[in-house]
Amino acid sequence: MTDRLRDKIIPVSTILLGLVIVWYIGAVFMNAPFQRDLDRRGDVTRTTLEFVQATLSQPKPTLPAPHQVAANFFENTFLRKITSNRSLVYHSWVTLSSTLVGFLFGTALGIAIAVGIVHLKSLDRSLMPWIIASQTIPILAIAPMIIVVLAAVNVTGLIPKAMISTYLSFFPVAVGMVKGLRSPDLLHLDLMHTYNASKSQVFWKLRVPASVPFLFASMKVAVAASLVGAIVGELPTGAVAGIGSKLLAGSYYSQTIDIWAALVAGSVVAALLVALVGLAGKIVERAMGARPA
Repeated sequence: MTDRLRDKIIPVSTILLGLVIVWYIGAVFMNAPFQRDLDRRGDVTRTTLEFVQATLSQPKPTLPAPHQVAANFFENTFLRKITSNRSLVYHSWVTLSSTLVGFLFGTALGIAIAVGIVHLKSLDRSLMPWIIASQTIPILAIAPMIIVVLAAVNVTGLIPKAMISTYLSFFPVAVGMVKGLRSPDLLHLDLMHTYNASKSQVFWKLRVPASVPFLFASMKVAVAASLVGAIVGELPTGAVAGIGSKLLAGSYYSQTIDIWAALVAGSVVAALLVALVGLAGKIVERAMGARPA
């Protein structure tokens, strides 16, 4: 167990350390022009070390340093009241609520489409190309359209954002579920026919159990996409709460540190959601008799 844990931690930690080093280097180079201008206007002469420290401590840097983002994230996550408008926990919860609703709708829609495609050849030939084509439309283009159309019929708030999340999350579930439902070996299908099994028995006793690993793998992608959809859905609505609203406010007032802290909060939420889906998948597979890896 210790060896397996070490094999996971060391590679991830090495990559993370490399990214942080590159991030610091990038922050120095990106913030250097503005710092030189400030020093020239203030007639300030610095040593190289002092100049580097100054580039990494600007209040509104072009590229915030990792320690600035970490300090902002810690302050707005642990040192603020959850009900505060500056609390990242509060904004994350607002975004999470529409993410979960959209994810549930997207998963249900994806499964329903997959079942129809597997059982009806006409749907496979007619519906699947349109499903694929729908994902070529940029979400930034379609999100305002959804918001405007629903607002015209007095549907605002959570539902429009959830629908955008649904739009992004149903596709991976549908594709993964189709692959899973078609994954049983021909020998197993022939065996079920030999036992004179009905279509419903083949579906529930063979196709559905075989599709479970594919379903949860696609749900991991779908839940992350659903979070992206919820954040994007907050942008055209001018939302006053949510990770998307934090990004908008940061861009309006050039608060780049707040923008990066909000992005980190979104990444943390996405990682937790993917981990929960993965845990649920393991529990379901164990309950179905799968052997531990």
